[in-house]
Amino acid sequence: MKHLQLKALWCLPFLLAAGPAQAGEVGVMPDRILFGQAAAMSGPSSALGLKMRQGILAAFAEVNAKGGVHGRKLELISRDDGYDPDRSVVQTLKLLDEDKVFALIGAVGTPTSLVTVPIAKSQQVPFIGPFTGAAFLREKGLDNVVNIRASYGAEAEAWVKHLTEDRHIKRIAIFYQDDPYGRDGLAGVKLALQKRGMELDAEATYERNTKAVGMAMRTLKRAEPEAVVMVGTYAPCAEFIRLARQSGFNPVFVNISFVGANALAQELGPQGDGVIVSQVVPFPWDSSIKVVADYQAAEKALDPNLLPDFVSLEGYLSGRLAAAALELAGPDPTRAEMLRVINEVGRFDISGDDLTVGKKMRDAPAKVFLTLIQPDGTFRAIDNL
Repeated sequence: MKHLQLKALWCLPFLLAAGPAQAGEVGVMPDRILFGQAAAMSGPSSALGLKMRQGILAAFAEVNAKGGVHGRKLELISRDDGYDPDRSVVQTLKLLDEDKVFALIGAVGTPTSLVTVPIAKSQQVPFIGPFTGAAFLREKGLDNVVNIRASYGAEAEAWVKHLTEDRHIKRIAIFYQDDPYGRDGLAGVKLALQKRGMELDAEATYERNTKAVGMAMRTLKRAEPEAVVMVGTYAPCAEFIRLARQSGFNPVFVNISFVGANALAQELGPQGDGVIVSQVVPFPWDSSIKVVADYQAAEKALDPNLLPDFVSLEGYLSGRLAAAALELAGPDPTRAEMLRVINEVGRFDISGDDLTVGKKMRDAPAKVFLTLIQPDGTFRAIDNL
């Protein structure tokens, strides 16, 4: 879908009056339940917020077409935070205080979640499916945060295992966003290397919401690593890889799932050939997996022009999880009851796919697998992990 079409899609709820809240739980009305999303809908990381929104909308539309949850339709109000922490605070407060949403869903980013999770925690608002693998979201006591994805530490372990054991690489450098997101990934890589008696050969950073990566590329090129692991977003990571290839610097490039795999492949074009991206959701083109087939059908029902991708599948899983938890919470749901269900049940059957969330995720971590960008921009799974 073109950017303007997606932009029109996320603007739609602002044309609809939310209506006054009814007596009872905030955001729960006789005919609907309101969810709120604060995420990047504009700027260099907008594809992440827009795709997460697209997946949630597809899941909600699928549920609503079957009668909703206990007779109530699920609605999503999205506000644009531009992947900026200060803006995210403002938009999250508006979702809670003005829009009166029942729960927050589909937040995008570590630096933004770092400042909005305390707001949600103070009101015990469910914070469902954040698009980040930050370690702090998995701390004990954050029972209102509902993670469905693997941690960045788990992704870093998968990278280092593949690079050292499958490819026998010994010299690894890192390029990362200079903020809590990037530093979380850095910590995960250092830990994975330390377990193997290794250290990083070099480090280089860039500033969030910029593509100023030339100095970082030159710094790492001088270190001559065999592999560069990358903790960033699609635009600056693509720029780094383009500049590196143009200068004759061709290590193995490995990107974290948050990069937005499809957006990265699109930005790189033929230069993406051979770039590795770790993933935390099933392969979105594999319709032999029931949940993926349902996701594809839901996307087509929402808009026939939509194409499968990893980020919107993650949004879809978040939306389906929210509906499943509400179903178990009963006909008069409360935020507290929804969170109790999530943390006590812990495992939800989403179209035959066993999704482990809440406290039980600590004992059964989400899976990580690696994919390789092909010359035509498609992906294939890496088997020898």
